[in-house]
Amino acid sequence: MSDQTSETKDQPLLQVRDLKIGATIYPPGERPRHIEIVHGVSFDLEAGKVLGLIGESGAGKSTIGLSAMAYGRGGVELTGGEVWVNGRDLLQAGLRDIRRLRGAEVTYVSQSAAASFNPAKKIMEQVTEAAISQNKFSKREAEERAIDLFRKLGLPHPETIGDRYPHQVSGGQLQRCMTALALCPQPDLVVFDEPTTALDVTTQIDVLAAIKEAIHDTGVAALYITHDLAVVAQVSDHIMVLQQGSMVEYGTTDQIINNPQEEYTQALVSVRSIRHEEKTPTDNPLLLVENVTARYRGTNFDVLKNINVDLHPGQTLAIVGESGSGKSTLARVITGLLPPTSGEIIFDGRNLTPDLATRPLDDLRELQMIYQMADTAMNPRQTVGTIIGRPLEFYFGLKGKEKQRRIQELLDEIELGEGFQDRYPAELSGGQKQRVCIARALAAKPKLIICDEVTSALDPLVADGILKLLLNLQKIEDVAYLFITHDLATVKAIADSIAVMYQGRVVRYGSKSEVLSPPFDDYTDLLLSSVPEMKLGWLEETIEHRRMESGGN
Repeated sequence: MSDQTSETKDQPLLQVRDLKIGATIYPPGERPRHIEIVHGVSFDLEAGKVLGLIGESGAGKSTIGLSAMAYGRGGVELTGGEVWVNGRDLLQAGLRDIRRLRGAEVTYVSQSAAASFNPAKKIMEQVTEAAISQNKFSKREAEERAIDLFRKLGLPHPETIGDRYPHQVSGGQLQRCMTALALCPQPDLVVFDEPTTALDVTTQIDVLAAIKEAIHDTGVAALYITHDLAVVAQVSDHIMVLQQGSMVEYGTTDQIINNPQEEYTQALVSVRSIRHEEKTPTDNPLLLVENVTARYRGTNFDVLKNINVDLHPGQTLAIVGESGSGKSTLARVITGLLPPTSGEIIFDGRNLTPDLATRPLDDLRELQMIYQMADTAMNPRQTVGTIIGRPLEFYFGLKGKEKQRRIQELLDEIELGEGFQDRYPAELSGGQKQRVCIARALAAKPKLIICDEVTSALDPLVADGILKLLLNLQKIEDVAYLFITHDLATVKAIADSIAVMYQGRVVRYGSKSEVLSPPFDDYTDLLLSSVPEMKLGWLEETIEHRRMESGGN
């Protein structure tokens, strides 16, 4: 840890006073103008404590977190207030002092370790780089410290894992390596920016437990940024709730979770309040997947192994499992993007041809897909009206006023209404973009929509809105959903039946009530027990339960 004078020892490690952060935007054809995105936020963080920053996208969480390093990402400027670290106001410090602080006193863990590590360098070299370059440790001392951190973080083969390249470890292991990178220089403060959001729930719990234990063992202070209140409740001493750049509520974790005062905080606490009663099938199946096995071209192993599921009209089948289980591969086979090596896909009583290019127009129209990332699923140069209007022209030949009327009907259905036809994707929020993708799928009047992780990139409140919209549209349009997700809360909210996949196989399958009722197979039990609960001490209880089940080892 850095040396502190007796004058600053009794002060909070991090003091933020009336922080204002802004950015300059350049609207086409207009003069540049300055906007304020953080509006006078203040808080303290003591050494050895964890403050959770919670709020939806655009709330200012990461922007405020990065201010502890005197850093403004993407042209953002710290325009007012004070940020004190170890008794120094960073907004008044020179560049040399700030460079000494970054990677030494304050370090950072990003959401995507895969994007942060250099693929051409070994893990050990990258984990020890800051500690060595900041003269905190010699190379030998830094490597010894890194190995100790690998061990504390529960990484396999701690003595040799540093010799691997980033692509040679799993996503959860790489995220723990990044935590080791942040802790190696022995900093006073670590900024954790959504460190588990991109992970499956089974991996998330292990990484979360490792982070919490490392914080406890090293005595480091931390800012923990996330949009998941159940996650931040497991690691934080205090929580600050943010909305649109302003502090909504601040308090102990216990108070925020169990006695929230503000309406917005109450909404965050009660998120995933959807109660969907499963429907009993009354018709013949709309979709039958029979004995499907598939592999990718150029490989010699099966990624799908003898899959058998069915889906009835107007109902939702959730396909759930961790990354690599085969969920999205199954969607590719159903849509004809990946021909199976064996088995059949029967849709509305007829066999679908294996290859998308050979399918008739009605098969294409009646089976639509909504993707995880709305940003990459839409042409940024096309307006909302053009995006929704294309399937209307392609499948039904609609033009002119008739097409415009139908576009507006679809916009009303997705609860966007007037004024959106002429907007571009960049002018929409994440939730609005996903609603436009839903409207584009509905424009084809499909019988089945495959929803591939459509809420996983959204904040909880926005995701809840999308799920409620999908359930409402299902009642109106009588459309069936094949809903691919790794989020068990989403499954409980929307599914009629569930197929649990693991390593290319369906390991549990049936109605929602059957699949979610004990006794469970080992993998389903692991999935269900890994979903964070909005309860203090949940993480410790879960880890202890698993330790006892494994014989106390």
